[in-house]
Amino acid sequence: MRTPQLALLQVFFLVFPDGVRPQPSSSPSGAVPTSLELQRGTDGGTLQSPSEATATRPAVPGLSTVVPTLVTPSAPGNRTVDLFPVLPICVCDLTPGACDINCCCDRDCYLLHPRTVFSFCLPGSVRSSSWVCVDNSVIFRSNSPFPSRVFMDSNGIRQFCVHVNNSNLNYFQKLQKVNATNFQALAAEFGGESFTSTFQTQSPPSFYRAGDPILTYFPKWSVISLLRQPAGVGAGGLCAESNPAGFLESKSTTCTRFFKNLASSCTLDSALNAASYYNFTVLKVPRGMTDPQNMEFQVPVILTSQANAPLLAGNTCQNVVSQVTYEIETNGTFGIQKVSVSLGQTNLTVEPGASLQQHFILRFRAFQQSTAASLTSPRSGNPGYIVGKPLLALTDDISYSMTLLQSQGNGSCSVKRHEVQFGVNAISGCKLRLKKADCSHLQQEIYQTLHGRPRPEYVAIFGNADPAQKGGWTRILNRHCSISAINCTSCCLIPVSLEIQVLWAYVGLLSNPQAHVSGVRFLYQCQSIQDSQQVTEVSLTTLVNFVDITQKPEPPRGQPKMDWKWPFDFFPFKVAFSRGVFSQKCSVSPILILCLLLLGVLNLETT
Repeated sequence: MRTPQLALLQVFFLVFPDGVRPQPSSSPSGAVPTSLELQRGTDGGTLQSPSEATATRPAVPGLSTVVPTLVTPSAPGNRTVDLFPVLPICVCDLTPGACDINCCCDRDCYLLHPRTVFSFCLPGSVRSSSWVCVDNSVIFRSNSPFPSRVFMDSNGIRQFCVHVNNSNLNYFQKLQKVNATNFQALAAEFGGESFTSTFQTQSPPSFYRAGDPILTYFPKWSVISLLRQPAGVGAGGLCAESNPAGFLESKSTTCTRFFKNLASSCTLDSALNAASYYNFTVLKVPRGMTDPQNMEFQVPVILTSQANAPLLAGNTCQNVVSQVTYEIETNGTFGIQKVSVSLGQTNLTVEPGASLQQHFILRFRAFQQSTAASLTSPRSGNPGYIVGKPLLALTDDISYSMTLLQSQGNGSCSVKRHEVQFGVNAISGCKLRLKKADCSHLQQEIYQTLHGRPRPEYVAIFGNADPAQKGGWTRILNRHCSISAINCTSCCLIPVSLEIQVLWAYVGLLSNPQAHVSGVRFLYQCQSIQDSQQVTEVSLTTLVNFVDITQKPEPPRGQPKMDWKWPFDFFPFKVAFSRGVFSQKCSVSPILILCLLLLGVLNLETT
C-alpha cells in the first residue's frame, strides 16, 4: 500500500542553470530520439508505453500530430498491448476493408508503428500533443510525471522535451446554440465574403452603355431576358443561342442549324418560327427591370415584313426563318426609342441531314435620323482606306462591300459571302451544283456566282467616296477567257476562278499618308467541258490580291558641310586649310628647315 502513496508525492522537478528557461514547442519536428532517453526517463521519472504516452482525446487542428518513436521496456505480463492505439474517430479511414495510405489510425493497415511504413501521418490520424523543450545540456535530473524524451533537432542539437498532458488542447469548445435570434449575428461575426446575385446587391444602371446586353421582357410569362443574336461556333458554324446582342454594336452573324427530324422540328422549333423574334418588348433602359410591367419602360418590336407561321406541307417545311434584321433607334442616355424587325423566310425539303443557314443582322442608328442617311453604307476610311475595312463597290448608284465566295458546312456555295477587306489578301472556294442548261445560261450562272449579285462595276478610290460623285470611283477592268484559244466546236467554256487584282498606293503627307485605290481588275480563268458530259457540280475559287505601288519621294538634301579654315597667323609661316584640303600655298620645307635650326642650336648649347 506504500507504493501508490509514494507515487502521489512525485512532483515535476527540473533543475536549470541560472538564466535558462524552458521553451514550449507544439512539435519537436525533425528531432530524432536518442539512447539517452531511457536514462533520462528512468532517472526519477516514469516511462510509458506508446498506448500510454498518448491521451484518449480527439485531435485538435493547429497542434502537431507528430508522435516520436519510442524505445520502451516490454509491457508488463499482466497487460495486453493494443497493437492499434485507436482514436475515437479516424477521419482519414475512407476505404472500408482497405488500408488508406498515410492514415496512421486505420485499423485495416495492421501496423504497430505506422511511421515505419508511411512517410507521414495525415492530420487527425494521430493524437495531438504539446511539448516543452529545452537544451538537453541544462537538464540535470527529471522528476516529471509526464513522458519526457531527448530528441535531436535539425541542427544536431539534442533537446530535452516533456509531453504536457493538457486536456484542453484536445477538445473544441462547446457549440453555440443557433436560433433565429442569433443566426445573423453569428454569420456576420464568423462569416466572410460569399457569392451573391449582382441584382440583389446592386441596382441596375440608369442607362445602357456601349456593349451592354439589351434587356427584353415577355409579358405573357412575366420573364426578363436578353436580346439574342445567334452566332456560328466550331468548324461547322453551329448556332450558339446564348450570344447576346450588344448595345450600339452593329454587326451581322451567320450560323447553321442541322435537323435530325425536320418533320417534327418544322412546327416545334422556335428558331424556325417568325413569331419568336417579335413576341416580346425591349426595355428602354436597364432600370426598367425594377418595374418591367410599366409601359413607360417597354418598347414594342414592330414587324416591318410579312411573316407566316411555319407549315409542313407534304415533304416541304414552308415559311422557316432564314434571315432576321433588327433596326434599333437610340437616343443617347435616354435609351432605346424604337425597334423594328424584318424577316426573310424560305422553304426546306424534309430529308435526312437537312440543314438551314440563318443570318442575323443588328443595326443601330440615331433616333429620328433620316431614312436616306440610315441606308448609307459606313465609310471604310476618311478619306484614305483603313486596312481591314471593306473594299467599297458601286453598281447603279448603290454602294456596297465587294465580296468573295463562301462555303457551307458541306462545301457547297452559300448565299452568304465573305467581305473583301482592304489590304488583306484572301482566297476562298466552294462547290457549285449545276442544273441542266445550255452553255450560255451555265456561263451566266457561274459568272454571277463568282463576282456576286449585283455585278460590281466601280470601286471607291477613297474610303469615304460618295456614290453620287462618279469622280470618286474607278471602273473595274475585266479580262475574260479567250474562246478562240480552244479548238473545240462542241465544248462549253466555263469560268472556274476569279482573281481580283487591286493596285493601291499611299498619297499625301509622309506624316499622315492616305491609302487610295489606283485600279482594279477582274481576271477570270476558265476550263472547257464537253456538251455531252453530265457535269453535276464544279469547284469555284475566288481570290483577292492587293499590290502596293506607292512611289517613295526623293530623300531631302543633307545639311550643308562646315568650311573650316585656319587663320594665316596661326603658325610663323603661312598655312591654311580650305575645304578640307591642305592649301597649295603651304610647303613642308619651311617646317623641316625650322626643325634643323632648332636641333643645331640645342647641340651648340650642350657642347
